This record gives sequence, structure tokens and C-alpha cells, in this order.
Amino acid sequence: MSDGQSWDVLIRNATVFDGSGDAPRKLDLALRKGRIAAKGSALPANHAGRVVDAGGLWLMPGLLDIHTHLDLEVDLEPTLPEVVRHGTTTVLVGNCSLGTCFGTQAFGGQEPIIDCFTRVENIPKSVLRKCVEAITWDNTGDYLDHFDDLPLGPNIGAFVPHSMLRIEAMGLADSISRAPTSAELARMDELLESAMRQGYVGMSTDGLPFHYLANEPHTDQRIPTQFASFGELRRLLATVRGHDRVWQTTPILQNRATALLYFALTSGRLFGKTLKTSALSVMEFALAPRAAKAFLGFAGLMNSRLFKGNLHFQALGTNFRIWSDGIVSPMYEELDSTCRLIAKEYDDVAGRRALLDDPAWVEAFRADWHHGRRGRNLAYLKARLGFPEHMVVRELDRLVFDGAPVPDWDGETLQAVYERVLAYQAGAGAAARSADEEAALAAFPKPLGDDADFMLHLLREYDKGFRFWTDVGNVGNRATLDYLLHERALPGFNDSGAHITNMAFFDGNLMSLKLAQQHGLDTVGRMVRRLTREPAEFFGLDVGTLDIGAQADITLIDPERLRDWDCNDTREYIYRDLFEHHQLVNRPQDIVRQVFIHGESVWEDDAFTPVLGSRSLGRALRAA
Repeated sequence: MSDGQSWDVLIRNATVFDGSGDAPRKLDLALRKGRIAAKGSALPANHAGRVVDAGGLWLMPGLLDIHTHLDLEVDLEPTLPEVVRHGTTTVLVGNCSLGTCFGTQAFGGQEPIIDCFTRVENIPKSVLRKCVEAITWDNTGDYLDHFDDLPLGPNIGAFVPHSMLRIEAMGLADSISRAPTSAELARMDELLESAMRQGYVGMSTDGLPFHYLANEPHTDQRIPTQFASFGELRRLLATVRGHDRVWQTTPILQNRATALLYFALTSGRLFGKTLKTSALSVMEFALAPRAAKAFLGFAGLMNSRLFKGNLHFQALGTNFRIWSDGIVSPMYEELDSTCRLIAKEYDDVAGRRALLDDPAWVEAFRADWHHGRRGRNLAYLKARLGFPEHMVVRELDRLVFDGAPVPDWDGETLQAVYERVLAYQAGAGAAARSADEEAALAAFPKPLGDDADFMLHLLREYDKGFRFWTDVGNVGNRATLDYLLHERALPGFNDSGAHITNMAFFDGNLMSLKLAQQHGLDTVGRMVRRLTREPAEFFGLDVGTLDIGAQADITLIDPERLRDWDCNDTREYIYRDLFEHHQLVNRPQDIVRQVFIHGESVWEDDAFTPVLGSRSLGRALRAA
């Protein structure tokens, strides 16, 4: 830069949403040494080393993704490209009681990271081992410090994950088989206190009943956090509460009364000081459309003057579409029979086939498949009333092939194929549209019974070799915007970096903006606040604003391209050399026009710039 230049970059003519929630303004923004240096109208271009014309574009602070599992990827690819390309410049890791902040914890022959992450986050062990091999630290302080030595893309904030905390104090086997001793509980509290002083944003726990371990001999056991008593959590969360940090959690679905008791820990009236609580999750579930209102109503009670709590539920900004590789999917962990299939090693085709041929297992599968879907019983009544005992979508007309073993089936529902099998077996030979399909139809057992028999045949014949998707929530996004803007919700639950072949919600923030756009610029302004300043303030992080002197994390969006985009058209199933494995991603074109992290342009013209990965741009965020 010459002596006459005051700024590194000048962004001109943008429609600026500053994260305050106010209506946008046409402004110029000047950046210098990674910070916001000036804002105003008609700032002089000759003072800048580079001028970016942002006419017609929205400018906003870099977006936050408050629920990710990118702690696994960040040490392999610190640039985190799949979030950066979506305009996200800050991510939170260590969610759902899982993380890497204590190192590998691989003592006594155990592999806690692999054991915990494989099934909970649906990440193959081969991928996880690559992540574990990159770990060089063994304590929470060194974990945050090590980010200084990485060419980091986005900023990173971290929770202390409760499952790993228990393992650190007790060892894996003991953490799932007995209560901690007084010395072990004191050790957990000591480690947590140290992490709070180091700047961790809080502690994460988990209560979902279908989160299982993946290594023998523990495949029938749930992850360690679920073995903690109320007294243990109360003590640990008192430490979190004392530092005004955040408790991230999921509800204990198996026992609503217990779930309400645990959520009451947010109460300042009962426990002396309010505990900020961020819980999963709120959306319009396909099989339980009224459940979200119950969650939000309870949050309203906890946040009232009576209880003085601060509880919100994380809202997903898009349709909750889940892909399955055969039966390998987070959905099917919820059924006892299919859970046993998933517990088999990823490549153990023979082990799965042995179960599929076991009459006792088949009987159990059929009972699970039909539970709540037929018969005169309480489970059926509860499902009809919108309070099913299982949230697994088993209606074939809701399941759509996408990666079918027979090309003719791609894009069709499983119900359509099932009906063609029945027609073929009834003598309608014309039901087959190709030689491949005729061979496939002829292979079904004859006579084919019901839809359970149809699914059993697919599993026996193709194992994981057929993919299908279903929307388990936010179908058609009818109520999504209402939840995103609800005072007792906060946009989140993207699960970025997890379920690598089953989900791809990297686009959740962009979809939130798109839904807001349909209601005008004032609503967009509210949404920008919800994706930037509001979560930053809740988690105690110094990001999410365009204030003078703030770190220059900025996202520029083309509103016309956003308006015309359908997120379901841009999901791709790709092979990533980084993992030596496939991953589901979402890569919209031309919507995010430019992304700055710490004043450096890292994404423009639908490509990453050379500066991304050349040096550290983001930083480890320390809550205060």
C-alpha cells in the first residue's frame, strides 16, 4: 500500500445488514489490518489498496454455525471449505458431549473418539482414524492453543464435551458401568473449571436414547454422558453457571418427566443464577408436527419470571432431509432391531446377513417396522394423535430412491417400486421397464407379503448398496421461518461435519436468509441478527458485528440468486480425497459472492482464493 492509502480494502455501494436487526442501509465499508476501519457514504476510493463494487449485493457480518462436529475435520483441513463457501466464518465444536479437546484419550487400549463418534455422528472408523492421527495435544489448554499453529479458516469456539470429560476422569469402561467416586467427580469439576478459565464456551451433554458406542464389547451401551446422575450434572453445571457460560444439550426423550427435571437446571430461581441453555431441537417433525410447540411452551415457562431461566431450542433453517445407505442411517438407531444391524462393523456384510437370515431377528424387525402403524393399540393411537413412540419414517411413500441399485428406480418412492413388484408378481409383465428392472423384480420373494418384506429383501439383496432419502422434519418449510424467528429458539442444529453420507446442512444459514427474504428486507435484517450478533452475544464471543474495530469477517450475498435457489437441487454426493470416502455436501453457485475472514478475501467468483490455507485467518475464540 502506498503512503496515500489508508485502507486495505474498500467495499462500496453494498446494502448493509449490520447484525443489529435494523433495516439495511446503503453504505461503504473500509477494512484495515483485519479490522473494520470506517463506515459511511461515498468513502474515497483513492484511500484503498483494493476497491470492491458490491452494488446490488447484501453485506453482513460473517455467519455463525453454532452446532457443528467440525472438530474432526479441522485438523485435517483447517480451512473448513464447506462452511466458508456458505459465508460462515465462525463455528462451534464439541457439541453433543463429544469432542477432541482432551486429545486421543487412547490409554488402556481404548479408542474413545472412534467409539463415541462412529455411530452417534455416522462417520466411518477409517475416516475417524485419520482425524485421531492428527491429534498432538492431551489437555484443554493445548487444544485451544494449537489452533494458533494451523492455517485456520473460520474462527473456532469449543464446548467441553461431557462424555469425554467422564472418560478423562474415569476411563471409558468405568464411565459407562458405574458412578464416579468423589475423587473422580472432583477431578471432572477441576478439569471443567480449568477449561472455563481458558475460554471454553460451556459444556455439552446428550440425552438421546439412540446414541450408542461402536467398539466391542460396548456396542449395546450408550455414550458416557447418559450414565451421569442428576447430581453429577448439577455440580458440573454449577461451574458453567458460575462463569456465565452455556450448557448445550439434547432432551432425554425416553422419560419426559426426567427431561423436564434436567431442563429445570436453567432456572436462576431454583439454582441461584440463571444458566444459559441451548438445546436440540425445534422443527415441524413429519410424524409429530405439534412437538415443537410443546418444547417452546416449556421454554417459555422456564424463561418466565417464575423460574428465571434462559433456555432456547436450536432451529434448523431448512427441510430435515436424511439419506440412508441401506439401513445405515441415524434414523434406524432408534429401532432395536435395526440398531443391531448398524452395530455391525461398516464392512461386515456377512454379519448383517446373518441377522437378516435369523428368524428371531426378522420377527423383531417386523414388529419394529409396524409399531404404531397398524392395529388397535395405544402405540397406534399415539401416532395418530401426533405423538408417536418412534420418529422413524417407515411409510414407503415418504422414502425416495437416490442412488438406487436399478437406474429405473432413481427418483421414485419405495412405495412406487413396491407396487410394481406386486403388479409384476400378479402377472403384469409390462410392469418392468428394462431388463435390469425385470431381473430385480423377479428376484423378490414370491408372493411378497407387506412393506416390511419389501424392505427386508432390499437389505438382503443390496446391503448398503442402495440410497434413499426422506424428510423427517420441516417438510415444505411450512413453519420453518416461524421457528427460526421465535424468541425461544435460535437458528442452529446444522450438524455440519457429522453424518457425512446422511446429511448436508451446510446451507442452513443461507436457507434461513432465503426464507426471510420472502417476507421482505425487515425480516432479513432480523434474520441476520439471529445468525450473527445474537448467537455471538449468547455464547460470549467477540464476533458477529460490523462495529468499528471489530474483526473484519464479512459475507456478501447476491439476493437475486438467493431468491431463485432451491437447496434440494444443490446437494452433491462426492468423493473427498481428504477422507478417502464419500461425503454429502451442498454447493450452491453464485449466491455467496465473497467472504472475508480477518479482512482477507477467502472466497470470490465461486472459488477459494490462494490466501485461504496460506496462513491463519480465524482464531480460537475464548468466551468472556
